[in-house]
Amino acid sequence: MASVDSDYAAPVAFERTASAIASARRAALADRYPLDSFTVEWRWLADLVAIADDWRELAARALEPNVFYEPAFALAAAAVFGRDVGAALVWSDAARRELVGLFPARVTRRRYGLALPVLEGWTHPYGPLGTPLVVRQAAEPVIAAWLAYLAGNRGLPGLLFLPLLAEEGLFAGALGASLRRLQMPHADFARHQRPLLQPGDDRHAYLDHAVSAHRRRELRRSVRRLADLGALCFAASSDPVAVVRDSEDFFALETGGWKGERGTAAVQNEAVRAFMTAAIRALGAQGKVAVNRILLDGRAIAATITLRSGDGAWYWKTAYDEAYARHAPGVLLSAALTEDLAANSAIARTDSCAAPGNPILDGLWRERLALCDRLIALRPQAPFPWACRLESLRGAAQVTVKSMRARLGHRQRVRSLPRRHQE
Repeated sequence: MASVDSDYAAPVAFERTASAIASARRAALADRYPLDSFTVEWRWLADLVAIADDWRELAARALEPNVFYEPAFALAAAAVFGRDVGAALVWSDAARRELVGLFPARVTRRRYGLALPVLEGWTHPYGPLGTPLVVRQAAEPVIAAWLAYLAGNRGLPGLLFLPLLAEEGLFAGALGASLRRLQMPHADFARHQRPLLQPGDDRHAYLDHAVSAHRRRELRRSVRRLADLGALCFAASSDPVAVVRDSEDFFALETGGWKGERGTAAVQNEAVRAFMTAAIRALGAQGKVAVNRILLDGRAIAATITLRSGDGAWYWKTAYDEAYARHAPGVLLSAALTEDLAANSAIARTDSCAAPGNPILDGLWRERLALCDRLIALRPQAPFPWACRLESLRGAAQVTVKSMRARLGHRQRVRSLPRRHQE
C-alpha cells in the first residue's frame, strides 16, 4: 500500500473536513430557507427610492460589497445609465420582512445584431463591477430563489448575461453551487484580470515587497524633483464637505488633460457631472469617499477619488496635470495612496477598476482580480449553444478591433515624433 506523507495528509484531511462542514451548513440553510420562504419581485431602479433604508441595510450585510450597487451610487447613476434598468428584489417571508437580495439588470431586445432577448446584469463605464447584493447569512438560497423567479417569469428572457463577475470569492462560490443545484447550463467569456491590492498580513511593507529597489529610487527622485519646483504636499480628505470640495480638483485636472481634448471629460457632459457629484456627496455623507491629491504651491497637480463599501475599496477615478508628466505625479500619488490603503486594516482589498495592462497600477500592485462575463440558460428551451457561439465570435471580434486600434494609435504616435526618435 502506498504511503502518505503525514505533512501532506493533515492539510488534506482538514480541507475535506472544512468542505464537509461547509456542505452541511449549506444544506442546513437550504432547509431553513426553502425557495417558497422568499418573495421575489421586479421593480424599476428609479422606483427603489422608497426602499432605500432596506437597501442600505442589505448593502451593509452583503456577502460581498459592491459600492456601485449601493443606493447612494446607483440612484445617482440611474438618470444617466439606468433609465431602462430594473432589479429583482428578494424579500424574506420571516416575521420581520427583510430585503435579502438585489439583482439589477436590463432587458436587451437585440444582441449580436440579432433579435435575441437577453437579461443583462447592470454595469456601465462608471460602475465596472457586476456583483449583486446578497445577504451573507443565506446567500445560496437567496440566489436560488432569484434564479427560480427568472426562470419562471415568462415575461423575461430565457438567457441571463452577468458581466464583470469575479471568478473567485464568496459570491462566485454561492452562484456556482446554486447553478449546479438547479442544473442551469452556463459558460464564461471575456476572462481577464485587472490590478488588485490585497495586502493580507503584508501591510506596512507592501510597497517595499511589491516594487523593486530601482523603482523605489526612481519614485524618491521624482518626489525630490517636484519639491524643487515649489512647496510639495500630499493631501487626503474624507470629511463629507471636504470630499465634495476637493473632488473639484479632479474634474479640473481631467478636463485639462487628454479627455478634455477628446471631449470625454466628466464636466463636458452635464448629466455625467451631476451624477458623479451626487454620488460623491451621498457616499461622502456616509464616510465612503476619500480624495487624495498632490499639491504644488497649493495647487493640485494630481487627484484620485476612492470609494468604500464594507471592507472593500475602489480606486474609482484619477487625473493629473500633464504639464508635469515627466515627474510622474500620477504614479507618485498612486504609490502614496497604495501605502495608505495597505496600512488600513479595515480595508481587505482595493479594486483598481482599471483595464488590463494599466501602466501605473500594474507596476505597483502585485495581486490580480480575475473577472469574466457569465452566460446562463434560465430555461431548457433557451438557445444557449447558439448564444455561446455568438458570444465567442463577439469576443474575438472585440479583440481584433482593440488590436487594430492599438496598432493605429502606435503608428500615429510614432509619426508625431521628431525623426530622430523614429529611427
